[in-house]
Amino acid sequence: MALDARELADTFDLEKLPGEFYANPYPTYRALREHAPVKRLPNGSYFLTRYDDLVAAYKNTRAFSSDKKKEFSPKYGDSLLYEHHTTSLVFNDPPAHTRVRRLIMGALSPRAIAGMEPDLIALVDRLLDGLAAKGNVDLIDDFAAAIPIEVIGNLLDVPQDEREPLRDWSLAILGALEPVISAEAFARGNKAVGDFLAYLEILVAQRRARPGNPDRDVLTRLIQGEDNGERLTEKELLHNCIFLLNAGHETTTNLIGNGLVALSHHTGEKARLIGDPALIKTAVEEMLRFESSNQLGNRMTVEPFELGGVALPAGTPVTLCIGAANRDPAQFSDPERLDVGRTPNRHLAFGTGAHQCAGMALARLEGAVAISRFLARFPDYALSAEPVRGGRVRFRGFLNVPCKVG
Repeated sequence: MALDARELADTFDLEKLPGEFYANPYPTYRALREHAPVKRLPNGSYFLTRYDDLVAAYKNTRAFSSDKKKEFSPKYGDSLLYEHHTTSLVFNDPPAHTRVRRLIMGALSPRAIAGMEPDLIALVDRLLDGLAAKGNVDLIDDFAAAIPIEVIGNLLDVPQDEREPLRDWSLAILGALEPVISAEAFARGNKAVGDFLAYLEILVAQRRARPGNPDRDVLTRLIQGEDNGERLTEKELLHNCIFLLNAGHETTTNLIGNGLVALSHHTGEKARLIGDPALIKTAVEEMLRFESSNQLGNRMTVEPFELGGVALPAGTPVTLCIGAANRDPAQFSDPERLDVGRTPNRHLAFGTGAHQCAGMALARLEGAVAISRFLARFPDYALSAEPVRGGRVRFRGFLNVPCKVG
């Protein structure tokens, strides 16, 4: 086994992944942590898998930049994808990141999120009624993916009959973030940004003419800005609306889908959670750790830095493997085991430091309401066929999960 693990680590190339990696990347992550935790890849970038190394990179914003202009220019050229991914909150450094994040966080205050809970419960219960009527369902299309689309649609106050394209736009734009993309994936992502921008321009013009309640309508709040007069530029406004949908949709869909599939495979933990519903908060944290929705992050060194005895020169692209760090035995006891009562659980599913996910409180609420109410309604749910993975390495989730609930 040691030889196999070393070979896995020695031959690992993020740009040439075998099919089995997408089904189960964790043996490879374990091998990398043990044998090459600061792994130099053939393209000259480095791949980090240890918890402490990720925390060091996340928290040192002086040495590790989130700005992606240099990295994305050769990948996307002069395209709408390049414009989007270099304008959105997540791929920027202070002071631009600080200014945009402050405006978004003002709209996602604890009070605002608490106010969303009644509508979220009503939405989940309506979806559960639909599942009960069908009996044989797809946990992704019929449940997990429908929740964040509605929540983000409500946050931006997108009219109900205009929400249908949102999920496909999100999947296309995020799919173009994979380490290697085809010409088709690039074209699909680029078109999605263009279509989304065209739609948002109309929506923003309507909202400027008829503002909503800034305490509930994130788009109105972003348009109006802060009391001190701070505003987003038009480009920042449009692209960060796209970012809000993408960040809130894909990761929360994966949290709910991954969580319900994991529980179906760990029947003891499923029974434990059903028997003690008060465990739902720690259970959601464990699902985020065990199958992190977002598996990879990226940084660029802007000054020389040493990690694990490896010197990283300035200008070195670095991939932060969240999925590996969240199973690091140096941080988590028995990390390959799902434990719905695990505490403490300082996972990195939302990152840490200045770039910690702005919407994590909302994602936690959506996951807790969706999973707890699903289990209460369908304690005997069972997968009816093999789930279909999304075929992506950065975002880990399912495209389809056939399930019998009746």
